[in-house]
Amino acid sequence: MAKELTTRVENYSQWYNDLVIKAELADNSAVRGCMVIRPNGYAIWEKMQAQLDKMFKETGHVNAYFPLFIPKSFFSREASHVEGFAKECAVVTHYRLKNSPDGKGVVVDPEAKLEEEYIVRPTSETIIWDTYRTWIQSYRDLPILVNQWANVVRWEMRTRLFLRTAEFLWQEGHTAHATREEAITETEKILDVYADFAEKWMAIPVLKGLKSPNERFAGAVETYCIEALMQDGKALQAGTSHFLGQNFAKAFDVQFLNKENQLEYVWATSWGVSTRLMGALIMSHSDDHGLVIPPKLAPTQVVIVPIYKTDDQLKQISEKVVEIMAALRSKGITVKYDDRDTFKPGWKFNEHEFKGIPVRIAIGPRDLENGTVEVARRDTLEKSVYQITDLETKIEHLLESIQQNLYQKALAFREENTFKADTWDEFKRILDTTGGFISAHWDGTPETEQKIKDETKATIRVIPLNNKQEEGKCIYTGNPSKQRVIFARAY
Repeated sequence: MAKELTTRVENYSQWYNDLVIKAELADNSAVRGCMVIRPNGYAIWEKMQAQLDKMFKETGHVNAYFPLFIPKSFFSREASHVEGFAKECAVVTHYRLKNSPDGKGVVVDPEAKLEEEYIVRPTSETIIWDTYRTWIQSYRDLPILVNQWANVVRWEMRTRLFLRTAEFLWQEGHTAHATREEAITETEKILDVYADFAEKWMAIPVLKGLKSPNERFAGAVETYCIEALMQDGKALQAGTSHFLGQNFAKAFDVQFLNKENQLEYVWATSWGVSTRLMGALIMSHSDDHGLVIPPKLAPTQVVIVPIYKTDDQLKQISEKVVEIMAALRSKGITVKYDDRDTFKPGWKFNEHEFKGIPVRIAIGPRDLENGTVEVARRDTLEKSVYQITDLETKIEHLLESIQQNLYQKALAFREENTFKADTWDEFKRILDTTGGFISAHWDGTPETEQKIKDETKATIRVIPLNNKQEEGKCIYTGNPSKQRVIFARAY
């Protein structure tokens, strides 16, 4: 499989597309811009979903579900929100089909036109805040800490599996609070949850901070984000948490009686991550041999492959493997025994390596005699001989080592590809040679940011939290600047 994979140096974009398809993570579908997530890919997404869901619930959040269809009029209530999503909306205009008069297929029934069109949700702020109006009357009803796991639709001109598709899966949290301070605390708390998940489970180091006004979520007062750096030197926004102020509460008239018995508008947040994280995972760790999956998110952490010539040898090996699997599972390790007789061991080795299983164990007749197994780790491709005695503890430590190694490798890459630029020429040279994160002064105006984007396709990815204040000059205009921000080209 790896022989059929385009190398990263040869064509990074094609390498990514090849890997997603050949590792059976996803396929393009008959619906333009949409994808089919295959079992291999969905199993990883399920692991992500389970861990994030656990983290949300540990911070007091509960799950709910809201309609897929949103009345068009709802989008007219918050001006910047509708402006931000108007060009991406899928619109439902009719509710029925009928047989074509010529007998060839079906047509839209013109008599079934909706009185008001529905928007297929691109995000759920509007439908949720219309609902919250009926839930909230008093400060006693607050806070509301709700998350939903759902699909959304945003029409995209240029799509790429997982990274940008017309329909994608995500979670979206929507919370309501009595005070501004509570809402900001919530926004920052979720940002920390996302960063912890990215670093501790995905093994991807991220920068935390604020988006510039040009990059802010439509309808938000502030957008917090985590940004990651991919192996090709491009940034990827891995998660966002938005402080919405009272914008949506005012748009949908969501008020509550405070402790002083006075009416006040509710304070709001929203936040989300999507199947785009799958793209981040692939591009951060995988190599020219195929997929690399951090052990904490690998559906199968260990695969065992028997080496044998006779049925009797297979029987003896299988008996020992049953013991090994039970011991591994006692440590919470997910393990698969690949005893298919339709493929040779070498082919199985290549398949499991290509699909990113963190640890491979090979065991044959001689291993049984010696009480050993051969262990291969996917991250470094190194092989070692382990004694079967206490193998479960050794594999547990090995998985931890692989997880940490992947993080450290990604962190070292980010540090090696983070640069300072003090002039416009230097800024452009870095972008066109190595790419990466560029720390540079900006004069703080949306106009300058837009001009930089128009000329270089680079945007401000993040204004780091607790950013160091220093006097400088904007790389583009030369105007005074009090802080550096992080620029990059991005997905």
